[in-house]
Amino acid sequence: MSDQPDDAVRDLASRVFDLARDGDAASLAEYVDAGVPVNLTNEKGDTLLMLAAYHGHVDAVTALIARGADVDRLNDRGQAPVAGAVFKGEDAVVRALVAAGADPHAGHPTAVDTARMFEREDLLAILTAP
Repeated sequence: MSDQPDDAVRDLASRVFDLARDGDAASLAEYVDAGVPVNLTNEKGDTLLMLAAYHGHVDAVTALIARGADVDRLNDRGQAPVAGAVFKGEDAVVRALVAAGADPHAGHPTAVDTARMFEREDLLAILTAP
């Protein structure tokens, strides 16, 4: 028996990653509820949450968080979902991740460093609030 996933599994994973990128929160939630791991990663270590966050889909982000997604899981480049959301200027996603307990100092560059780099004082205030 091979350790490699078969074509059907690869196709399903590809479809689920596309749902995260496209922000289809309802379908994404259905797949996770049906057994797709909420912290599934692609070949770059990006989780479903990372892809949804990076592409600015707050509804998908909140659906994944509600299902137990790890808000601080770093990808293979050491990037955190909240830093990706700051980089893309996705204010609502940043707020949702911080509300769910995301660490603004996780990864490299951190979300705090990214907010400073892009002079996003508004996001920096959210990231550093007590």
